Amino acid sequence: MSIAFSQNLRFLCAEAPSIAQVCREIGLNRQQFNRYLSGAGLPSAHNLRRIARHFAVAEADLFADPARFAAARRPVAAPNLPAPLTHLGRGFADQARHLRRFLGSYHGYYRTPTWPGQVLRSLIHLKEQDGHVVSHTFERARAADGSIKQRSVYQGLVALRGGRICLCEAPRNDLGAISETILMPEHPHQISYLQGLVLGVSAGASRRPFSARTVWLRLEEKITARAALAATGALAQDSPRLDPKIRRLLGADTPLTLTPDVFPPS
Repeated sequence: MSIAFSQNLRFLCAEAPSIAQVCREIGLNRQQFNRYLSGAGLPSAHNLRRIARHFAVAEADLFADPARFAAARRPVAAPNLPAPLTHLGRGFADQARHLRRFLGSYHGYYRTPTWPGQVLRSLIHLKEQDGHVVSHTFERARAADGSIKQRSVYQGLVALRGGRICLCEAPRNDLGAISETILMPEHPHQISYLQGLVLGVSAGASRRPFSARTVWLRLEEKITARAALAATGALAQDSPRLDPKIRRLLGADTPLTLTPDVFPPS
């Protein structure tokens, strides 16, 4: 069992820049981790869970036959697609190994013309699927007077390009516009807060394109999906439910947007 575990662990670590970086990201002692790599020992249940969580694999899979374990994680060959789709799709292929430490759930915050004077909080899941990193975003909000209701679900693909996390997603119903988010991690080992810019189209009747600052807050694993979804919505800027650091990172900027009168009739 320890031999299979050590071989599978070495396979996963081969995709990282260094063993030292893996140890730092997981929070394990290097000497202790070397014992796992060499097969001289097995981790405790607590450390096993930390290792599995870091590499986004099931704990039981770490003890699987090494040949099957490696085969299951080889990039899946891309299907034959038209040249334009192949060019774009290539940028999102085999991204799981680059984004593994970012997999998980987040609350995303940004301002939108749909909710003036407020901050919209959404729920975002990033997970691995066939070597890709896919996103699922849920937005739910309702005005106090019932004048505005918003329930949106988006799916997308994520890539790490030039040290930036790039997300491209579209509504699940295929009726809305494509949106883009680019996040700039402050530090390779700091993944609690991710900040960047979002470009999208407002959910209101005007369908105005806009761009705004965005901040993602990583959620602790003890938070259930139901609780995370229930916390979404439009928050007042001075709401005690809004993390002070989120408020500071968003700043006081209003969304940059276009209105119909920008292009007056000739």
